[in-house]
Amino acid sequence: MTAAERRAQLLKVGREVFATHGYDSALLDDIAQRAGVSKPIVYEHFGAKEGLYAAIVDREMEDLVARVSQSIDSGTPRQRFEGAVFAFMTYTREEPAGFAVLARDAPTSLGRRGLTRVIDDLALRVSDLFRHEFERAGFDPDIAPIYAHALVGMVTQVGQWWATEGRRVPVEYVVQHVSALGWMGLRHLPKIRPPKPKRRK
Repeated sequence: MTAAERRAQLLKVGREVFATHGYDSALLDDIAQRAGVSKPIVYEHFGAKEGLYAAIVDREMEDLVARVSQSIDSGTPRQRFEGAVFAFMTYTREEPAGFAVLARDAPTSLGRRGLTRVIDDLALRVSDLFRHEFERAGFDPDIAPIYAHALVGMVTQVGQWWATEGRRVPVEYVVQHVSALGWMGLRHLPKIRPPKPKRRK
């Protein structure tokens, strides 16, 4: 294998091991054995277990964020919202190991990773969309982050439920219900602007 092919293989094997066992219980020996290489080869590519884990999380995040970002590039506001929900749930269905890695608790030594960072990144992108639409509809655009984080958090929680308990329910059916719930809330936003801070005399 070329270096790039070996790295891709180790990322794939490592993702399966971390998804199954979690970070703390995953062993580099196991990953190396499954990949058919010696442990020093893993060190050569990623430095240590933390490096391999971080690379896997970053790759999964890029995939998920790219899917959702692409889904909100065009269409009506409702189409873009439904597209974002569908993109997230499709990733959960198509990449169960990747979602499992993101959903598991990350080691504290690696800082803010996994779903916490995914939610923040997705909410930032959705917030930009909301801000524009809120302003166009006469709402206070500064409240956009509230709804962006609320909706992304809701979809994330549903994704976690579906991945662990709800696979008997078709993803398309889940998307319809989550989208309807979110859209009903967005259609009845209170047109209330926060009070401006009083000037000191």
